[in-house]
Amino acid sequence: MQTVLTDSLEKVLGDDAPRPAAPIAGVHASGFLGEVLSLQLALHLAPEDPADLHIHLTGDVAEDACVHAVRRVPVSSPAPEDPDEHYLVTTPGEYPDLLEPLPDGIVRVERGIWEALWIDVAEAAPGDHTLTVALSDAAGEVLAEEVLRLRVHPHRLPPLTITNTHWFHADSLSTYYDLEVFSERHWELIEAFLASAREMDVTSVLTPVWTPPLDTAEGHTRPFVQLVGIREEGGEYSFDLSRLDRWLRLCRELGFTGLEIAHLFTQWGAQHTPAIQVETADGLEHRFGWHVPATDPEYRRLLEALIPALRTHLEAHWGGQVLWHISDEPHEAHLESYRAAKAQVEDLLAGADVVDALSSLAFAEQGVVDTPIVATNHVGPFLEAGRRPWVYYCVSQNRDVANRFIALPSVRNRVLGRQLFAHDAPGFLHWGFNFWWSQFALRPIDPFEDTCAGGPFFGGDAFVVYPGPDGTPWLSVRHRVFAQAMADHRALTWLAELTDRPSATALIDEGGTLTYSSFSYDVEEHLRARAAVDGRILAALEG
Repeated sequence: MQTVLTDSLEKVLGDDAPRPAAPIAGVHASGFLGEVLSLQLALHLAPEDPADLHIHLTGDVAEDACVHAVRRVPVSSPAPEDPDEHYLVTTPGEYPDLLEPLPDGIVRVERGIWEALWIDVAEAAPGDHTLTVALSDAAGEVLAEEVLRLRVHPHRLPPLTITNTHWFHADSLSTYYDLEVFSERHWELIEAFLASAREMDVTSVLTPVWTPPLDTAEGHTRPFVQLVGIREEGGEYSFDLSRLDRWLRLCRELGFTGLEIAHLFTQWGAQHTPAIQVETADGLEHRFGWHVPATDPEYRRLLEALIPALRTHLEAHWGGQVLWHISDEPHEAHLESYRAAKAQVEDLLAGADVVDALSSLAFAEQGVVDTPIVATNHVGPFLEAGRRPWVYYCVSQNRDVANRFIALPSVRNRVLGRQLFAHDAPGFLHWGFNFWWSQFALRPIDPFEDTCAGGPFFGGDAFVVYPGPDGTPWLSVRHRVFAQAMADHRALTWLAELTDRPSATALIDEGGTLTYSSFSYDVEEHLRARAAVDGRILAALEG
């Protein structure tokens, strides 16, 4: 058996031995209290080695450590036809992403290729620590052993200061696990998966006050996940907000600081209304949806009652940020339909924070969208105009800019933290925390078998978390690395507060070359820069 200790930014693809971890200041990983310190132990079994290995952890942080198997998943569409040079792979295959729990401490490893174990240490006490990872056969004979050296600083990072949202799809949970929507079991899974979003430092939750009109083919509907009960009686609307209150309590208890109200109009043009159910004397009616235009007077009549009721209720029962959306990703051809939809609600949303994904500066300059969220490959003109916009990326941001596709190196995922800090972005948005559907939600998919939403999305774009067989979220390498990116941002923000922003930026601006589309792929440079940031923080606190 061969083993190599490597860092969390390496992807162990199978054929070649990975890059060994380079100790920095005498340790393999370091961070502040509460930060999850992650390393990987890569291993290559010879034909005579046992496939089932027993994992033994010893050392003063053994109780704080957890080991997962890094599993390869099928990726039918890893990269665009004209990928940039930094993709790790460009052909379909099986590639590492899934972090499989190992509750009994036994891992089955395929012989003849490089596999990896993912080792997390969380909530360890301050100081320097060692963690010994030993692998043995069933008889207890130790076949390999590695010693991890870790350092935990005696302070906690302040909370993330920007909005970080990855859209949460409650219907993915009910559909995959075959549950009644908002049954008690569904609520349990909502809580578990929202908690896993918080582990990624997600701060804001897409809240389905009505079923979000996102990624749904025209004429089709996704399962109704409407938190607000709407009833019409005698021509008057009334609302049951008890489910919404349960959602708010859950978000508050988990530490979320923001909510996003589901979009008020359909995607890609704002021409129709969301799928909304209304209780009547004759039963439950699918009153609004693709069959009702955005400017329908009856929809306006509902919103005249519903939006003020929601705003008043949230002001009384939610102390955090509330974001509203008109329609997702309008393009310049949709200008008039977007304006018409916005006119339906503009007076009702006076004083509210309204944000939408929008990448045309000309469109934004007309004031059509109050707060544009700009694709990272279109943000240049906004920055040149002196704006500091929110940003997002998805499947289309597949050349040169940061992204989290399975086929990309992990450093391209992690660099986002320093980019958001350097450009003073107030927020980041991604559409797919757990979108377990084919494109346009035409059918559910099994994310263990399909990471590409039926084929058109690059592997990993649609989700960062897998549905464990017992309802437990199974995380991905990409989930863990994105959390590290947000920890980088938190550390940089703290250093800027303790010293000044230019000093903090100088540690990560790569000689003035750091942009959204230009950044270093040198893993050691990233890790050393973060260690330098931490060192400056500690020096400022001691001084």
